[in-house]
Amino acid sequence: MITVDFLLALCHDMFFAAIPAVGFALAFNVPAKALKYCAIGGALGHGCRFVLMHYGLSIEWATLCAATLVGMIGVHWSHRFLAHPKVFTVAAMIPMVPGVFAFKAMIALVEINHRGFTPELWALLVENVLKAVFVVAALAIGLAMPGLLFYRRRPVV
Repeated sequence: MITVDFLLALCHDMFFAAIPAVGFALAFNVPAKALKYCAIGGALGHGCRFVLMHYGLSIEWATLCAATLVGMIGVHWSHRFLAHPKVFTVAAMIPMVPGVFAFKAMIALVEINHRGFTPELWALLVENVLKAVFVVAALAIGLAMPGLLFYRRRPVV
């Protein structure tokens, strides 16, 4: 059941995901007319991942689905506004980059260097590195998915 608290958390998540999407779009010199679409794409992608994770999907699979959604929407916008799809999609993917997992992995690595090897620190390092790698791979595959599906020169079968 969808509650008011869930909807508020979703709106909060989407609003704060749109901010870095616009910031990176500005850093990538995206045209001013496309900034709002980058914000919408970042918000939709992060919101989709938030909803999927709320209903029990792991962050890796939720990121793959959300990145694919952003990629598909970016292709639609590119046809509509006659721009390259990457104008809309790359900045929209930035809020889903797994910075927390990479940070936790680096902290575990520094702790291993400082205190010495322990199985607990090693497990923490491996878990966070693998999670970060799989989330980045999901972003890359999701970003490439529209190209794999729509711009093929040969038939799938």
